[in-house]
Amino acid sequence: MPMLGLLAMLWAGAAMAAPASYQLDPVHTRVMFTVEHAGFSQAIGTVSGSTGILEFDPDDWRSARLEVSVPLEKLDLGDERWNEATLARNLLDATQHPVATFVSTCIEPIDAQHASVYGTLTVRGVSREVKLDVRLNALKRHPLPPFRRTAGFSATAAISRADFGITAWKSVIGDRVELRMEVEAVRSRTGANGSAPDDDRQGDVPNIDDAGTADGDSLPPLPDPAPEPTP
Repeated sequence: MPMLGLLAMLWAGAAMAAPASYQLDPVHTRVMFTVEHAGFSQAIGTVSGSTGILEFDPDDWRSARLEVSVPLEKLDLGDERWNEATLARNLLDATQHPVATFVSTCIEPIDAQHASVYGTLTVRGVSREVKLDVRLNALKRHPLPPFRRTAGFSATAAISRADFGITAWKSVIGDRVELRMEVEAVRSRTGANGSAPDDDRQGDVPNIDDAGTADGDSLPPLPDPAPEPTP
């Protein structure tokens, strides 16, 4: 019995230490990219609406896991004709490959707030390893309804478009593409046993009700992240 009790305690401790599960908030997650435009400037574009999952324990970055889907049809360069040209077959070919994906493979912590995240980026059907330089901005309950536990990150990377088979318009479009990502991920509503996580039921925001914030401001509830699509 003592041995069984010890094993049970060890199992419970391991379960408590497991990374928490989050869903990316597509409203507050955005990818920005810059690429040289004929030597005159760095053209700036964004892609909104990314979805995905994050498993994260701030005390153990190495156990983190990230999977992201980026909907290329939401690409915006500030001009409809440029958007269409970028999504065309000779560049991103978004009709055949409407989604870019990133799946982490290795996390190397730097300090409590920074890490190098390595993973597989797939664009236009071509997969390459990419390194993201990631900073943890905050991990706490959101101050607005529905007051969900939220993790916020900033990340940067640089890729070669030729590495992904995107080689058209070499005289006009540069090869180096710089990426910047702003990510918010919301704690999944239920834990492993189907109950709400403890830090969603009680936490670090005092005197809050469903009608407003701790400062008394009356604000409408924010939408929950879109559910993950069923394969």
